[in-house]
Amino acid sequence: MTTAVAWGAIALAALNVVPGLLGAWRWYRHESSRSFWLLLRVGQVGALVFAAGVGVLAAAGHSSSEDLFYLYALLPLAIGFVAEQLRVASAQTILDQHEIPSAQAVGELPEHEQQEIVALIVRREMGVMTLSALVVVFLALRAAETAHGF
Repeated sequence: MTTAVAWGAIALAALNVVPGLLGAWRWYRHESSRSFWLLLRVGQVGALVFAAGVGVLAAAGHSSSEDLFYLYALLPLAIGFVAEQLRVASAQTILDQHEIPSAQAVGELPEHEQQEIVALIVRREMGVMTLSALVVVFLALRAAETAHGF
């Protein structure tokens, strides 16, 4: 069973490394990417499934001999939640930087300025979520490393 849990953690890392690298590349090139967002959500669902699986194993009496494993297994959920909150706040940060009072006020700007503001918001959101995916990769690999004793 230890091997299955470790492989599950490696699968979680693989599900998140793809959007992490794609997001980093697209962020660097100032390009938005619909596929990034789709792959990111798949990685987030993977984190939820992995945490649920670990919870089911723990409830069934199978536990890791290393308590640190549970931190690595469950922390990706918290990382995803915090990243989503930062993503939401990033739009307001851009608006504040450009002294725009509200999202509705963006609609009153000339079209090229609207596009510029939206691109800045999307880029910041993508950067936040890319970093969260890469942190989940690290945590998942650490979970795989400490998944012994089941």
